[in-house]
Formats: sequence, C-alpha cells, structure tokens
Amino acid sequence: MNKLKIERHGFFKWYLAVLIDNYANFSGRARRQEYWIFVLFQIVLFFLLGFLSVAIEDFFETSSFSILIIVYLLGTLIPWLAVNVRRLHDTGKSGGYLFVNLIPIVGRIWYLILMCTDGDHGSNIYGPDPKANNDYDEIDEIGKPLLDN
Repeated sequence: MNKLKIERHGFFKWYLAVLIDNYANFSGRARRQEYWIFVLFQIVLFFLLGFLSVAIEDFFETSSFSILIIVYLLGTLIPWLAVNVRRLHDTGKSGGYLFVNLIPIVGRIWYLILMCTDGDHGSNIYGPDPKANNDYDEIDEIGKPLLDN
C-alpha cells in the first residue's frame, strides 16, 4: 500500500507520522520523542480549537461550535491510543498497562513516569529499537565480494 508522502520538517513531522503513517498501528515501538511531540501538538491544537470555538460562538451568538473540539478529539482518538500502546511497547510493557490510568492519582503518576522512561535498548518482544540505526544503505555494499549460496 502506498503511503501518502508529505514534505515534513521539524517537530511537525513526528505529529504527522503518528496521524498519517501510524494512524491505527498498535504494533511496534514509539520512542519518547514521537510520543511527547504528539502529546504537545494535541494540547496546543486542543487549546487553539477551544479559542476558535469561543470566538465563533461569540461572533455568531450561538453555542454549537464546540463541535470542532469534539470532532478533532474523536478523529485523533485512535492515533492517541496507538501511540500510547507503542510507547508502552518501547518500555517493554503490553498495551494493557494503559488501564493503569484508571487508578486515581497513583496510576496517573506512575504512567507519567513510565512515559518519561527511556525505552529498552536493543530489540524486545515488540520489535527493534526505534533509536537504533536500522537503515540499510546500498552504497555500503559496493566493493564487497558477492557470496554464492
């Protein structure tokens, strides 16, 4: 399947990677940078949509434009769940650990610490280390003898 290719720069590339490339990808691993930049953009966009909704509601003297926030949150619910599960996978935990957030106060503090923790170094049962340089470069094969099997 061909993936949509968009020119991506800076922090925005991590946000788009979660939304477009890994929309409903619950397998594999997500590094801290991918997770926290997605969370940052979620918070910023939530507040921007909130301010926009309030401005539109004041201008039109209606209260129906908070639908912008609801549509955005529903549209990003699956990628949010997916990046959380992949982040848990990076720390060697299953996606079920997401439910620890249901434990009042202590669960959320523990989950926050877990999200800030560096992932497992090297491969784990959920996949290769996303920080590892796994890029295969064909140029490195030039000049090496061919092996006949």
